[in-house]
Amino acid sequence: MATYLSMGEAHRRIADYLSRLDDAISQSDGGDLASLLAISSAPASTPLPDALGAFPDFPHLASDRYPHLSDFLPPLLRAIHSHSLRRFGDAYSSFEKAASAFLQEFRNWETPWAMEAMHMVALEIRLLAEKADRELAMSGKNPEKLQAAGSFLMKVFGALAVKGPKRIGALYVTCQLFKIYFRLGTVNLCRSVIRSIETARNFDFEDFPVKDKVTYMYYTGRLEVFNENFPVADQKLTYALMHCNPQSELNLRKILKFLIPVKLSIGVLPMRTLLEKYNLLEYADIVTSLRRGDLRLLKQALDRHEDQLLKCGVYLVLEKLELQVYRRLVKKIHIIQRQKEPAKAHQIKLEVLVKTLKWLGITMDVDEVECIMACLIYKNLIKGYFAHKSKVLVLSKQDPFPKLTGKPV
Repeated sequence: MATYLSMGEAHRRIADYLSRLDDAISQSDGGDLASLLAISSAPASTPLPDALGAFPDFPHLASDRYPHLSDFLPPLLRAIHSHSLRRFGDAYSSFEKAASAFLQEFRNWETPWAMEAMHMVALEIRLLAEKADRELAMSGKNPEKLQAAGSFLMKVFGALAVKGPKRIGALYVTCQLFKIYFRLGTVNLCRSVIRSIETARNFDFEDFPVKDKVTYMYYTGRLEVFNENFPVADQKLTYALMHCNPQSELNLRKILKFLIPVKLSIGVLPMRTLLEKYNLLEYADIVTSLRRGDLRLLKQALDRHEDQLLKCGVYLVLEKLELQVYRRLVKKIHIIQRQKEPAKAHQIKLEVLVKTLKWLGITMDVDEVECIMACLIYKNLIKGYFAHKSKVLVLSKQDPFPKLTGKPV
């Protein structure tokens, strides 16, 4: 049974909240202001929502007492009230009005004292938009709030992407935009923001806070994975891994989920202990298949974890590891032949490959195997040529299996 709250007590709580918020602004206390603007991320035990429910005339109370904040406080209180009632669409609409008014005030303040509060606004508008879109989707309506939040955050980015001390907050907002674009599947929109960060003269990347740089490198690294630009993806994701808080295992796992496929693509295999530590065992059999040259195991692993890998966006990357598995298979046959017939170790009959693949449960004819070997040669995964008449793959006697580039995880 809910505790009864008198009108007088509700009035006192709301007045106290408004007074604290006004004091935070007048005293330029960005930290306190940020905590007062938290809605989705606020503690569940906060006393304000109950007071708003017991005192319906709270918008007039706010605008009468603080007329200079009349565009900001009433919609903010409405957002808090609607959120407590789980009316997330209404909460988002009200908060967006409050956020727009706050942004206008933020533009007028010369110093970046309210940056922490501006970041809280950026976080809250994304979180509220996600909740509102889930609500809209469940009621059969078009989920459009997250897209609207992205448009608002671009305005915030514009206010920060200027010369002066406020620019230090731009990377945090950029990362909030990335989270929206990735959720909406509109990652192409990331490019314009990336260009602004990486080419504008008024930004020095090293000046940004470390946590923002880690998040930025994580998302831009994922973009490079999608573009199959693995050397750059490796560089960005490795930066994120090396600079991430070592106590944050969840974030380390998120980074490794994309860094491991990148490392596999450039020929670096992680230890099983790493996969076990961060619960990334979906990659275990894939790594084993690369070590053994076992194409059947690779296909089984991809089939078993297909939904999970597709959702995370690395399935196609891992599927292309087939060529590395073929390369390892050829290398194992080469090693066995070198032990049996050292003089002919560099000559591998295609028929031998056909029989080996058949033993692995994969049926191919000689022409198909020749095509795959030609692809390996073309991609410089092996060095050699074909003796077409005798259907033999002739490996180079010097460095037949060039080392793949990459550094260990």
